[in-house]
Amino acid sequence: MATRAIDTRNASTTGFKSEPRHEARTDTRARRYDPAETKQRVLAAAHMLFSTKGFAGTGTADIAREADVSEGSIFYHFGSKKALLEELGIRHGKMMIAFMEGDDALEDLEPGIIIPRVFEFCRTNMLWEGMGGDACGESASAAPKKGPKSQMATNADAEPFYHAAKETTVNWITRQMHAAIAKRGITGIDVELAASFTHHIVGDAIDRILTARNPEEAARVEAETVRFVRAACSFPTA
Repeated sequence: MATRAIDTRNASTTGFKSEPRHEARTDTRARRYDPAETKQRVLAAAHMLFSTKGFAGTGTADIAREADVSEGSIFYHFGSKKALLEELGIRHGKMMIAFMEGDDALEDLEPGIIIPRVFEFCRTNMLWEGMGGDACGESASAAPKKGPKSQMATNADAEPFYHAAKETTVNWITRQMHAAIAKRGITGIDVELAASFTHHIVGDAIDRILTARNPEEAARVEAETVRFVRAACSFPTA
């Protein structure tokens, strides 16, 4: 279910706290924070820099400077820049899951509830245009070469983010489908395959929604996506 990276303009929805920038410091030494705050600062800084400068254009020294931590603390907490990007993908996937789930039990959810929530999430949490791909789910290499995700659609740098976000969301879709079909007595569904296919279908629909020429076109895509996934998984029409 697609995953775009998060627009820093909507920081309140991302879970990352924006830190004030200091144009000049008399003391260039990094401050010491408790481990949880250090990780949060590094993730927020990496998110901002990757979204503006790109993954390749951002070094760990840049992240440390932006987060006001030592460069060594990045490797201590995350191991590598790639692992840091993967952690951002996991966190993004978890935020999307929370939005899809809302206050509902897994077994009560169905495509007519989940899919509109996914589209709403991606409309308000624009991912990293500079990174390319569809962070709200398709990987950069798999993304169709059109719309916003065409800018760097062949950029392999973003792959760790997309793969981590996809794995996180597909695992949730699998659990949700198992619960939902059990409640409805649906049989004959290969849930693992159905979850993967659903992720891909909704990922394509997100690109169409975000590049729709007007609200009517977006509504048509949303309605057809819901209808298609319901039919594929034998969910009754609500």
